Amino acid sequence: MALNLAHANLLLISLILPCYFLYVFIIACVSKRDPSRKFTVGLFHPYCNAGGGGERVLWVALKSLQQKYPEFQYVVYTGDVSVTAEQMITNAKSRFNIELDPENIQFVYLKKRNWVEAEKYPSFTLIGQSLGSMLLGLEAITRVHPPDVAIDTMGYAFTLPIFKYLGGSNVGCYVHYPTISTDMLNKVSSGMESYNNQNFVAKSSLLSSMKLVYYKIFAKLYSWMGRTSDTVMVNSSWTENHINQLWQIPAKTFKVYPPCDTEEFKKIIQPEDDSKKNGFRIVSVAQFRPEKDHPMQLRALNQLRKIVTAEVWNQIKLVLIGSVRNEDDERRVNDLRKLSKELHIDDNVEFHLNVSFDELKKQLAEGLIGIHTMWNEHFGIGIVESMAAGLIMVAHKSGGPLMDIVAQKNSNLFCNGFHAEDEDEYAEAINKILKFTPKQRQEIRLKARKSVDRFSETQFSNGFLRVIEPLLKST
Repeated sequence: MALNLAHANLLLISLILPCYFLYVFIIACVSKRDPSRKFTVGLFHPYCNAGGGGERVLWVALKSLQQKYPEFQYVVYTGDVSVTAEQMITNAKSRFNIELDPENIQFVYLKKRNWVEAEKYPSFTLIGQSLGSMLLGLEAITRVHPPDVAIDTMGYAFTLPIFKYLGGSNVGCYVHYPTISTDMLNKVSSGMESYNNQNFVAKSSLLSSMKLVYYKIFAKLYSWMGRTSDTVMVNSSWTENHINQLWQIPAKTFKVYPPCDTEEFKKIIQPEDDSKKNGFRIVSVAQFRPEKDHPMQLRALNQLRKIVTAEVWNQIKLVLIGSVRNEDDERRVNDLRKLSKELHIDDNVEFHLNVSFDELKKQLAEGLIGIHTMWNEHFGIGIVESMAAGLIMVAHKSGGPLMDIVAQKNSNLFCNGFHAEDEDEYAEAINKILKFTPKQRQEIRLKARKSVDRFSETQFSNGFLRVIEPLLKST
């Protein structure tokens, strides 16, 4: 049934796209740029109200452009059709502490966002969502006049040629996470099970071989699309390596770390003697998406229960903070609640959903340890902000956290945090932190806070404007 649905949707979109392409091409041929129109910069971000790290990049990028080029007009392409422009601006302030000038911002509402929803393609999800994003891009350039410069800030590489060749725009992109990577290819070829490589596929050599061919074909298409970008920004060393392997335009590719509100979080006062805190709070900051692997956090907490004393266990709380975007996210939260009950740890777990910026600071101020469990996290804004707030971080030993953020020495000594790969290692690392003296924990905390200055909003703004400036001057 799921396969038939995926095939039907792919067939439908393959019929719609050519007709839409022709329609947009005709419009592009007959339309003329109005010389009296303001210079326009478009930011393509269909889920701009989601409240995650990618949205922080969008709003800080927009704020940076507004401050340097207040005379420009800015268009944000969003699929959040039920959220007003005023609410968007308000949410950027309440969630991220980012103030925007609404006078030169226009929100263009895209009604075809359902074509990029994963559930629409139970099979062939990557190609389905990518073709769907082309449909969304075509809708974007027909809603209003195509922008002079178009920037994809969400990772829809298949929209880049739409804006460039049909919209006549200079195009740039900020890549948070490659849609496909060599790591994904390696997982399929090695038969490893994961959220995007189901058990029945991983255990079948025939299905794994077929999926590997599909991935390789898609990787080639993704590379062609990416190379149409005039400039590329990537958020970490890990992402940079993969994009350079796939797109092969290193001269146009620049590493710009995402903006983290380090200064605001560093204002949080952490007591030197943290034994006076109200228990041991382990804080997780991440959207409730499958790749964030929240179940591992619950399993790690269950493992921790087995190796600490009853007295310590009664003081431990795992605090899960994240945004809930849709029904799928709500279902995942409910599944996590059920899992915590099944493991008999629900009395030690708290959920805080869609919190305000002030509430986030409050929770981080009360925390002692930060936890992040995503395999190959592209960067990890929540990790950086937790470290800036004074939490001692335990992050997955992969991706951006390993290569750019958390540095741990191969001994009981430390630099600014700890790595782990499975629930046992997470439990051991947390237990080690709990056994440290308050003075030892304070030493880690100070090193962590000092290390995050390179990820500030100021550093991002300077880097973003430097990279994007040639596009603004070449139109």
